Amino acid sequence: MVVDEDALLEQFAAQFAHGPGDLDDTAGLPSDSEDTTDEDTAPFDTDAFLKGLDDIFNRHAAASEAGPYLEQAAIDAENAGDEAGLLTVLNETMGFNRSQGKHRENQWIVQRAIELALRMGLEGSETWATTLINCATAMRAAKQYDQAEDLYAQALACAQKVYPANDRRLAALHNNLSMLYSETNRLPLAEQELQQALTIIEASSVNPQADIDVASSHTNLALVLLQEGKLEDAHTHAAQALTIYATGKLTHSAHYASALAGFAQVLYAEQRYGEAAVHYRKALAVIAECYGTDTDYYRITTENLREAEAKIGTADDRSAPANADTVATGSDALRQADDAPLPTTDSESEQSSPCPVSGLKLAREFWMQVGKPMIAHRYPQYVARIAAGLVGHGSECYGFDDQYSQDHDFGPRFCLWLSDEDYAAIGEQLQSDYEALPRDFTVDEQDAVHFTGNAQEPSVDASASKDHAAQHFSPATPRAQGANRRDGVFRIGDFFTSITGYAEAPAQDAPHEWLMLDEATLATATNGQIFQDPTGEFSAVRQGFKDMPEDVRLSLISKRLGMIAQAGQYNLPRSLKRGDGAAAWLSINEFVQATASMVFLINKPLIVGYAPYYKWQFAALRKLSGSMFALLPDVCEQLETVMRLSSAACFGGAGFGEGGKGAAPAAETIADTVEHIAAEIVKELQREGLTSSNETFLEWQRPYVEEHIESRNPALRSLA
Repeated sequence: MVVDEDALLEQFAAQFAHGPGDLDDTAGLPSDSEDTTDEDTAPFDTDAFLKGLDDIFNRHAAASEAGPYLEQAAIDAENAGDEAGLLTVLNETMGFNRSQGKHRENQWIVQRAIELALRMGLEGSETWATTLINCATAMRAAKQYDQAEDLYAQALACAQKVYPANDRRLAALHNNLSMLYSETNRLPLAEQELQQALTIIEASSVNPQADIDVASSHTNLALVLLQEGKLEDAHTHAAQALTIYATGKLTHSAHYASALAGFAQVLYAEQRYGEAAVHYRKALAVIAECYGTDTDYYRITTENLREAEAKIGTADDRSAPANADTVATGSDALRQADDAPLPTTDSESEQSSPCPVSGLKLAREFWMQVGKPMIAHRYPQYVARIAAGLVGHGSECYGFDDQYSQDHDFGPRFCLWLSDEDYAAIGEQLQSDYEALPRDFTVDEQDAVHFTGNAQEPSVDASASKDHAAQHFSPATPRAQGANRRDGVFRIGDFFTSITGYAEAPAQDAPHEWLMLDEATLATATNGQIFQDPTGEFSAVRQGFKDMPEDVRLSLISKRLGMIAQAGQYNLPRSLKRGDGAAAWLSINEFVQATASMVFLINKPLIVGYAPYYKWQFAALRKLSGSMFALLPDVCEQLETVMRLSSAACFGGAGFGEGGKGAAPAAETIADTVEHIAAEIVKELQREGLTSSNETFLEWQRPYVEEHIESRNPALRSLA
């Protein structure tokens, strides 16, 4: 298996195979079956073999079904005279035998695979390097270290010639070498190999923070550092691995067990026995589900758990007990361990000391406790004429701010919106008074906000926060100031002009003007909250931007149908077939953008708002999809699946991506997902009465949708 992610557990447990399909280098070789078999001999279908093996592992039936399946496949390939197919079967068999601890059985498989590859004239090719890596790993698992090192050396010499510099198969080879050095007590060399592996994988990744191969490398490195006594560095890398699994939504991967057990090992060394036990239990649950309980992997992890449990509550235990009374397995262990907090790296904890309240809540409290009393005291005749709230640019206006958003533009702030007449009378002085408002505040244990006082209004108790044991916060320095400021006093028309270019929404019969406003701009103009609007003038203008004309909505739906079809259903598969990963990558981007927009348009902006700009697009899409009455609620998760697999699909080769299976399975899943999304969109168009067609190639749905556009304005229709 080329990308040997589970091999990291050999630092303290048995080696495990990735599962089926890790090696399909040989699958692409020409089959000899047509030339060497007679009509009574069935040809060997390598693709069908790999898919069948995938199915066994996906059903977690490997323990009982994989062995007989592999034996029969070898017989079928031999009978068909398909040497390429047979080499594929042998490579897969080596990995499976390792996972089952069948090292003796692997001895003759190794010999046979090498002899077959030489007979096929593969020496010096990528397939030769792949086969050598698998054979070396099998020998290492059998503790035949001299033979393994020799095979690894041959594999490395070949791989450096035939693999690109940032090929992940090179990283996997460095990983495997590191384990050999670790097991033979050459730890500095092991660490060096792993650092090389991590460098290669991060350089090849489009998103290292959500990449399963990067996570595995961090765990590998953590275990070697642990053996070297570098405990602090080991913790950092082990924690980073789990963070990547969480960020990338990869916790359902079988390889998650490796990261869990690796972090547990570090916790045990830190004498945090209760926490270690929690992570061992969760690892056992994944192992039991994916590999079964009759494996070295499960047995050794169980023994590690028992050792951790035996030390829970002792004098040197630095963590509290956590479900330590039983050795749980299966789904019970997952449920018990789910309460364990996700570890954070030191850099993450240093970066954030967040205010525990959201920006919108802080803005409302700032208005209620400080701003509103000031206006009542200094501008009593205007109290019933001033609108207040927080709308516009900034993550807090969408309600998506978190601790990472608080390094800029965070602090007590709100907007005051005035008519032109009132702004002429008091605008400048009110802005000066707004800027003079005190902004220091505390947050108590109940997350209630308490401001220290109001310079403009003595009746506000300046000592109100002294009785609260809270944290004290001062506002961050805003980046947007002067003419570009995001809070303070505004003319209503000027406020919306600064965002959209329009003092009020375009007329309902001016579709060309609406089409000039992108959805992200409209989202910025209509987000946030209004705290008070006595005259209703500000709310009316804001609502006008929400009320997109129906003809415009239908026109945009048609445009999105066209882009989904063009980018996702047409150009993406063609680009992948050409091997143009960059074009495929851009096609996926266009497909995702168009589909996300489609979800908001189908749900109607007047009801749910608009899709915001890219940074918050998926935060908004997840929120919308989670609402009770959302239409197309499953599309968000499907789009994230497409993006997660896009790296392997677009830039993968054999051994790249999840489980080392290569680009083909990822590309196939993406294609299936794109078509599933298209089918769901058609169903929703039918439900809304916008089409009577069942055609799932969405370009052909555009005429049906455009039939419902009443305006004759040509800007609303696609070209014939």
